[in-house]
Amino acid sequence: MRGLSAAVGSEGGVVVWATGSNGVVMVSGDEGKHWKRLAVTGGENLDFRGVVAFSESNAYLMSSGEGTKSRIYKTTDGGATWKLQFSDERKEFFLDAIQCLSETECYALGDPMDGKFVLLHAKDGEHWERVVANGLQALPQEGAFAASNSCLKVDRDGGIYFVTGGPAARMFHSKDAGKTWTVTEIPIAKGNASSGAFSIAVDGKTMVVVGGDYRDPKRGLDSAVYSSDGGVNWSHAAEAPGGFRSAVASISGPDFVTAGTSGSEFSGDSGAHWKHAGTLNLNAVKVLNAFRIWGVGPNGTVARFKNPSLYQIMVRTNIASRGGKAR
Repeated sequence: MRGLSAAVGSEGGVVVWATGSNGVVMVSGDEGKHWKRLAVTGGENLDFRGVVAFSESNAYLMSSGEGTKSRIYKTTDGGATWKLQFSDERKEFFLDAIQCLSETECYALGDPMDGKFVLLHAKDGEHWERVVANGLQALPQEGAFAASNSCLKVDRDGGIYFVTGGPAARMFHSKDAGKTWTVTEIPIAKGNASSGAFSIAVDGKTMVVVGGDYRDPKRGLDSAVYSSDGGVNWSHAAEAPGGFRSAVASISGPDFVTAGTSGSEFSGDSGAHWKHAGTLNLNAVKVLNAFRIWGVGPNGTVARFKNPSLYQIMVRTNIASRGGKAR
């Protein structure tokens, strides 16, 4: 499981969507007590690494993989039917993340093609076009990580951010909805195909980036950095996470949460210090509010953080396969 989204439903309840490999798409209308497995026709074998939901009815779905295995779908009827909105037959096409500003305006990030990162934009909730702009040039072997659907962030003021890894760890930032870009180096683990910046969280000028090397998951050094001036200057966490981290999310103000294969942490000072929250293997996190923080991981795991130091497993593989009541 790598895709995760939460939204307020039409009747005021919390709806949680979770997605993963082998075509898994699940939805819960009661905060994880019961789950329904959904089917995507033609996507039974896809790896759904990103989902953005707005209610129990409306959601975007993104799969990752070479060529036509990378796709963008949308549903407006709660997953009863899915419309394929975008794909590409070229082998180099590989989607990493999808983020939305509204039910009609979304962005999707893909690995470089023709030497430039692929950034797709939909303005009407249906038609996707590649953003053409200078500044999206990639270094040889540089890419983004489709690990948690959080290497890309967008905001309503026209800000777009994404982070990369490989030979370099960099942040690409546009202040004008993708027309122009600035690129800055991030002092995080890098140098090989399994290392770099995996996830970014943004709250105004405060930015927190996590990553590391997923082949060395217990190495916490150089796995988290933060900036208080919009990415001009970066500092290493004085108290780092316990290892590689694939996801980070803003809760409110100075509060952030991060998660990875060896556990999770909370920070109450914008990423300067991280406090251990558990050892559950998680790939992605989603914050709806301070009281509703979710995580997903291997073997069908869906978790809910109950407070800054405890979490409760809500569903595992045997339940995820058919839906049912969480234990």
